[in-house]
Amino acid sequence: MKPFYYLLTGIILTTIVFFLFLGFQFHEQKDEKLVNSLIATQPEIPNEVYLFGEKVPLENFEVYERLDRELVVNTYLHSSTILALKRAARWFPVIEPILKKNDIPIDFKYLAVAESNLENVVSPAGATGFWQFIKSAATEYGLEVNDEVDERYHVEKSTEAACKFLKDAYSRFGSWTMAAAAYNAGMNGISKWSSIQKTNNYYNLTLGIETSRYIARVAAIKIIMENPQKYGYYLNDKDFYKPLKFTEVTLDSSVTDFADYAASLGINYKTLKLFNPWLRDSSLKNKNRKEYTIKIPEQGSIVMIKE
Repeated sequence: MKPFYYLLTGIILTTIVFFLFLGFQFHEQKDEKLVNSLIATQPEIPNEVYLFGEKVPLENFEVYERLDRELVVNTYLHSSTILALKRAARWFPVIEPILKKNDIPIDFKYLAVAESNLENVVSPAGATGFWQFIKSAATEYGLEVNDEVDERYHVEKSTEAACKFLKDAYSRFGSWTMAAAAYNAGMNGISKWSSIQKTNNYYNLTLGIETSRYIARVAAIKIIMENPQKYGYYLNDKDFYKPLKFTEVTLDSSVTDFADYAASLGINYKTLKLFNPWLRDSSLKNKNRKEYTIKIPEQGSIVMIKE
């Protein structure tokens, strides 16, 4: 019996040692992965950067450090940057043709990311939508804004309005970089500081902290979004949000109840509002019988939740 006892004891001890070894290896690998995931490195700054087709003067140490700051901040702003990448797959195909049609540099799509992260948000100051228009600027550039309709939430129309502003700013300042700065600080604000400091070059202006960081932030967003893997973002095709597929119908009358109106289109109230967020109330007076274009999801493009 003793030899068998010794053999059994040896097998048990060997098994225990083996599993202890495996557990050590597992924890070692797990700890190594954890450590690697916590390593923060300096994001690479390109040797040359062009934004809106204009060169960023990185040879100037202050401009270089401004971009460095925004690259560090946005590289490690993980949740926001991941969402921007996912949303861009849906919304850049909408925004880009409008910029192109209006002869606006395509890089201005990154300005929309800087403004709202491609989401219909409202700032504490009341700036609204992808392009963050305040009410006065929105109406000045042709958007309808009232209790029932707010076209700042209409991506296509608000992009058209942003293009009009940027064209006016470019005509005034002769530089797309200055036009972008004016989008943040207002044309009168940029004109004031340009006049006081006797320069029309954005990079030679001393500005408030927000506008001073603004162009570098847009540049950093562009750099990261054009090369996401270089900055640690690995997304698969399935991770990106797909463009919305829809057809359009014309509405030129009042609507007493949008829930009933949605049902007449074969959708529900929520879906109507998701595809047309610029409709801000549950009804529409439309006394002047203005013509509106309503988006409805293409048949089979979304799964409707059953009642």
